[in-house]
Amino acid sequence: MSDRDLIGYAGSPPQIIWPNGARVAVSVVVNFEEGAEHQAGDGDSTSERVGEVLSVVPDGHRDQGQEQIFAYGSRVGLWRFLDALESTQTPTTFYMCGRAVARSPQLARAIADAGHEAACHGWIWRPHADYPDIDAERADLRRATDVIETATGQRPTGFFCRGSESAWTRQLLSEQGYTYTSNAFDDDLPYHEGSGLVVLPYNLDTNDMKFFHPNGFTRAVEMIEYVRDAVEQLLQEAQQGRSATLSIGFHLRISGRPARFRAVTEILEYLASLEGQIWRAQRIDIARHFAAVHPRGQHATQHGEEI
Repeated sequence: MSDRDLIGYAGSPPQIIWPNGARVAVSVVVNFEEGAEHQAGDGDSTSERVGEVLSVVPDGHRDQGQEQIFAYGSRVGLWRFLDALESTQTPTTFYMCGRAVARSPQLARAIADAGHEAACHGWIWRPHADYPDIDAERADLRRATDVIETATGQRPTGFFCRGSESAWTRQLLSEQGYTYTSNAFDDDLPYHEGSGLVVLPYNLDTNDMKFFHPNGFTRAVEMIEYVRDAVEQLLQEAQQGRSATLSIGFHLRISGRPARFRAVTEILEYLASLEGQIWRAQRIDIARHFAAVHPRGQHATQHGEEI
């Protein structure tokens, strides 16, 4: 039977006070995957099927339509995002796939020059759980890390991959000097685990991938209202002394489209209006603050005191 932690903080989570005095930390994440998705035209065995429509191109054949759906994100969507992030002064983490950065290093540099965190999203947009061995995963993680650092001037210290990590991912991240991993969907607060990394949970529900899911969002207003509901619930709990984090995830090719971009602008403006009630932060800053005020091995609530 696998080693699963179904207990967590056991109803006594640490009472984290974020640097501006808020109890709720919100991180905006933008995924930069364009050019790193599986494409037969790039020599991959198959092409990505998740897009605006379900691909009907047979495996092994080049899918130019799917290539172009992804390309819209880097050709158009990125610039909408950078403008909106600047106008709302939103600290942002970009999850960057190494192959996407290698193909468009000038785009990755523009992101870094705008002041955003460059985090690692693997070499290609794939689950790390499917790596056949530790050496193959180590090689891809190393080249993704190096290409991101070369293009952006930042050595990534945060990680998130599609789907699931492998049994070795966290060991490899620790070896390569990473601070946190976000492949966790099981808590509202960061936590420590055996690799030495901070585990900073990521939210899949407040994420624009749900525009591509049949049980997800159809119109921008649905995502806007859903995010508001999440933030308002956490703020209500904060009044009772409960601390939390929340991530809001976007993709250049998804929310970069005009009809969905209203979700981006209204959510960013809403978060900016809550300055002081929430802490808007890059994910690396959340991870570092958590590690500083809640060191490994410390009792969850430090005997009931705020930390």
